[in-house]
Amino acid sequence: MLFPNTLLLTSIDLIGTFVFALSGIELASNKKVDWFGAYLIGLVTAIGGGTVRDVLLDIRPFWMQESHYFIVTGVALVAALLFKDRIFQWQRALFLFDAIGLGLFTTVGISKSLAMELPFWVCIVMGTITGSIGGVIRDVLLNEVPLLLRKDIYALACIAGGLVYYAGLQVGFSTSFTQLIAAIVVIFVRIIAQKYHIHLPVVSIKKGTPPS
Repeated sequence: MLFPNTLLLTSIDLIGTFVFALSGIELASNKKVDWFGAYLIGLVTAIGGGTVRDVLLDIRPFWMQESHYFIVTGVALVAALLFKDRIFQWQRALFLFDAIGLGLFTTVGISKSLAMELPFWVCIVMGTITGSIGGVIRDVLLNEVPLLLRKDIYALACIAGGLVYYAGLQVGFSTSFTQLIAAIVVIFVRIIAQKYHIHLPVVSIKKGTPPS
C-alpha cells in the first residue's frame, strides 16, 4: 500500500493501519475473544479493504510485499493491552478510530488507483473499498451489522473525500496537500453526520393488503 512512495502517504498508511487495528481490537474485546483472536480481528480490519482493492486491480496484495502491517497490528494490540484505560476510556473511542482509519485508507486507495492511471470514478470506488471493507469484514466476523449497511453516513463520506481529492487535483493543489485534505474531509463528514444524526432514509417497504 506504500505506492506512490511519498513520505506523507507512507505516514497515512501506517497511522491508518494502527487506528483501524485498534478499532478491530476494541470491538473484539467486547466479544471476549482471546489475544490471538483480537490480533486477527485487528489485522483483517487493517488490511481487508486494501486486499479486496488489490484483487480487483489484479495486483499482488500489498501485505505480501511489506511485513510492517503485521508488526503495526501487533503494536496496536500491545498498546491496547497496556494502555486500555487511557486509549479506550472515552466511550466513543471505537467510532473515532474507525473514522480516522476510514479517511486515511480512502486516501491511500485513491492514490494507489490514480498511480495506475485509472479513471477517477474508479479511483473513488477503490478508495471507498479500501476504507470501508476492512470494517465490514471485522463486523461480520464479530456478528455485528456492518456500519456500511446501517443508516450511518459511511461510504458516502469516502465518496465526498474522493470528490474533494479530484477537485484538489483539478485546481492544481499539490498531491500531498490534496491527500491530506481529502482524508480530513472523510473524517469530518463522518464525525459531523454522527454528531448531528444525519443519515439517509431507512428503506421501509410495507406490504399492501393481500387481495381477497
